[in-house]
Amino acid sequence: MYFWSMKRVIVVVDELYDFIEGGSLACAHSLEAVAATKRLIAQNPDTPVLFVCDHHPANHCSFAAQGGPWPPHCVAGTHGAEIHEDLQAFVQDGRVFFKGCDPSMEQYSGFEGRNAAGQALCEVLETLAPEEVVIAGIATEYCVYNTVVDLRKAGWKVVIAEDCLGWVDAEGHAEALAAMGDSGT
Repeated sequence: MYFWSMKRVIVVVDELYDFIEGGSLACAHSLEAVAATKRLIAQNPDTPVLFVCDHHPANHCSFAAQGGPWPPHCVAGTHGAEIHEDLQAFVQDGRVFFKGCDPSMEQYSGFEGRNAAGQALCEVLETLAPEEVVIAGIATEYCVYNTVVDLRKAGWKVVIAEDCLGWVDAEGHAEALAAMGDSGT
């Protein structure tokens, strides 16, 4: 297999309808995050874009009915689990990674999300071999934060596109950004 080096890969975390205005877990700054992410991708047309998506079964352990903290969200096969329409033009086969598919396991990090071919996000990143991974997504204090932490543990240089983030609350967003490092790297 041939490996090539690319300067950047953009990873978009959970820019899905249930996390965007009007969704069951709508987050602050979500529409602005989608618009900024669209601009980021359009300004970097040769940069691979990978999407990480919550993709829960209807009986997922994180849902309140099963004792979890969240209302039902991003249930597989529903509109709420779809990538926002403004980003659909950038979706490519093999570059969408699903997490939270096991009904008995919470999974905030997209690091081990898998595509339709069964490849983990980390495997595809290893194949693309970027110098840095640029992160955009929703929500800063949960799925974005955990994805960044896992990417860094695996040795990736991560740059956080702050204008491309949505969050549950402003204080949690600020705390997560501080925890990830002021420089974003």
